[in-house]
Amino acid sequence: MNAVWHRRHPMPRSATLAQRVRWHRAHAKHCGCRPIPPPLVALVNAAERRVRDEKVEHPLRRFLTGGDRRSIAQSAKVRTLIDRDPALIKELAKLSTDSDWLVQQRALDLLEKIAQAHTDWVEPYKRVFIGPLADSDKWEIRLQVVRALPLFRWTPAQRKRVKDILRANVEYPQKFVRAWALDGLAALSESDARLAPVVEQQLQEFERSGSPALIARARKIRERLPSAASRRT
Repeated sequence: MNAVWHRRHPMPRSATLAQRVRWHRAHAKHCGCRPIPPPLVALVNAAERRVRDEKVEHPLRRFLTGGDRRSIAQSAKVRTLIDRDPALIKELAKLSTDSDWLVQQRALDLLEKIAQAHTDWVEPYKRVFIGPLADSDKWEIRLQVVRALPLFRWTPAQRKRVKDILRANVEYPQKFVRAWALDGLAALSESDARLAPVVEQQLQEFERSGSPALIARARKIRERLPSAASRRT
């Protein structure tokens, strides 16, 4: 028994699984007076298998994990990989259903940004933007959804869903979401005159809101839609 090592490296109180694993691995290397408990060995092996399987099934995921909601993790690395091999878009789209909402958000953010430059790359996976994520309780996810919707061609049934999503998000509490939802509605109104009264009403509400961000967005939209401005004047 390596008594010196034990004195210098006591097991932390209320140790987490990760701490226990690290302690036992170091113990096996420097002392080894007793084996790693079998239940812990089983947990470690299962965790390592999940990590290996995850890397094989979702090779991009490891670049989109970690950090907090203000972080984009290694999104730039993923973008570089996809620019080199657009077939990886399929793997990115799968991550929009990941169990970690931050991974979902980062995947959607990348899909939207890539669609700005290469809409055809993302077109086969556009349905992720009109699925359950459109009703997310996370405003960051809703923001990516409303920004992406005007970029694609939609069937009549899908277009109805798109309009419903945008109209709902024009009333969303978060201002960025509201601003981009109206921007999307305005874009659709250029080919759907029935939306023009809805857009005009919301533009006026933005202008009366007292919010610099919403007022600025309304101004940009009016610059793009001269017909709406002329109706108002």
